[in-house]
Amino acid sequence: MNGTLCDLRGVSKSFGDNRVLKQLNLSLPAGSVTVLMGANGAGKSTLVKILSGVHKLDAGSISLLGKDFLPSSPSEAIRAGVVTVHQNINDGVIPDLDVASNLLIDRLAEPGYGFFLKRQQNYAEAERIASQMGLSLNVRQSVAELGVADRQLIAIARAMAHDPQLLILDEPTSSLSASEAERLFLLIERLAAKGVAVLYISHRMSDIRRIADRIVSMRDGEISGVFEGDSLDYEGAVNAMLGHRMTDVDITIARPGRCVLEIEKLRLLPDSTPFDLELCENEVVAVTGLLGSGKSAFAQSLFGLGRPAAGQIRIDGQDYAPATPQAAIRHGVFMSAKDRANNAVVADFDITRNITLPFLTRYSHLSFARRSQERRTADEMIEALSIVCRSNSDPIGTLSGGNQQKVMLARWLAEECRLLLLDEPFQGVDIRARRDIGRKIRETAQNRATLVFVAELDEALEVADRIIVMTEHSVTAEFRNENVDINNILTAVTGAVLTDNDSAARTALA
Repeated sequence: MNGTLCDLRGVSKSFGDNRVLKQLNLSLPAGSVTVLMGANGAGKSTLVKILSGVHKLDAGSISLLGKDFLPSSPSEAIRAGVVTVHQNINDGVIPDLDVASNLLIDRLAEPGYGFFLKRQQNYAEAERIASQMGLSLNVRQSVAELGVADRQLIAIARAMAHDPQLLILDEPTSSLSASEAERLFLLIERLAAKGVAVLYISHRMSDIRRIADRIVSMRDGEISGVFEGDSLDYEGAVNAMLGHRMTDVDITIARPGRCVLEIEKLRLLPDSTPFDLELCENEVVAVTGLLGSGKSAFAQSLFGLGRPAAGQIRIDGQDYAPATPQAAIRHGVFMSAKDRANNAVVADFDITRNITLPFLTRYSHLSFARRSQERRTADEMIEALSIVCRSNSDPIGTLSGGNQQKVMLARWLAEECRLLLLDEPFQGVDIRARRDIGRKIRETAQNRATLVFVAELDEALEVADRIIVMTEHSVTAEFRNENVDINNILTAVTGAVLTDNDSAARTALA
């Protein structure tokens, strides 16, 4: 490990009476990947914004390569070699531009660059940058036509193009498949080998085990623990982050009630293996598998977003084949979609309307919304889920990612249903928020069946009574969440016995 590249001493920052950073000390070594962990409100985002030139510190000092570093803007930070990829993908790409323009956007903003005079040259340069990241994209294609994973990779490639001295990555794998994440990890390792310092913000166990040289825990605006070398201890880092010991979630497996969901010989694709499945009241069942295993297709078929190739589905003993999500909701089947930014959160609405949106007819009389009833429901859910906000009228965009995710869960918990589908409900939230959400899912599970679709095995273990594994668009294994042998689940997920070289599989589920 090389010497310190960036050093923060006594860094403090307040917003009004709220002291967010309290004389924080942190060193970031060159050629090392430092994973930063912290619950919502710990000060991670403020720290990143100070390093990237968005906020100015109130007290303390920062040095970069031995020189004072106090950027007054993001562009100044980038010129100094500090490049950030933010968790919100919309901060990293401009959908209305093509891939080439996104990859070169910082250069295009320079005076006199003359993009229109160098179009072919820019396309060639963009293709070079994409190739370094292993991206097989048409650089002339509009980013608006691409999926979330490709947008994330473009944002990361754009950052890499700056040849950073300090690279800051905020939950960079939240939208990536196992193979895409592995590609990113290999690139990070190459950068670190060249002496780049990497600050990697994540709570994903698989990411941390794969990439971390050291783990730094934050709590209440201060560094609460540093773990490296022989003491690179994930559990110890979580303990330091939370301020108390991390214990295994105590799952008391529910006694099943009446059968809610019956599936017979369901074939998601014409050539996939049919499968049977039953879910009962009170049960929380996790569905896990690698990208492409069929989890999304299964969820969509249950919510009227797709049709299975064959088979029969029954809800409460009645045939069920919804043609639309509206039809699914009428049958008491609710679904919280993954990628809340693009598929769930309505940015122009406040917390209340984001919660009540699917059920506005229940809060209406003669075409007029009864806002007092809406707000009463919102207040109940804010209290039940411990959503941190000032009031139910706060714009949804003012909340942290974890609290936005709680609002999306509140949307579907505010009304009774028979089958609740939760697609990646823990995506992009820290461990404390994840456990809050998981606890609420289980506390409210009576009188309905719950299916939780997750890519991370530790998330499944924290929330489920049973764990179902999907491969090749079929259910291939099932485990009761009691004295589980994790290796058996991993073997079922990958369809083969794992070896130490199966890094891609371990990246997806660890």
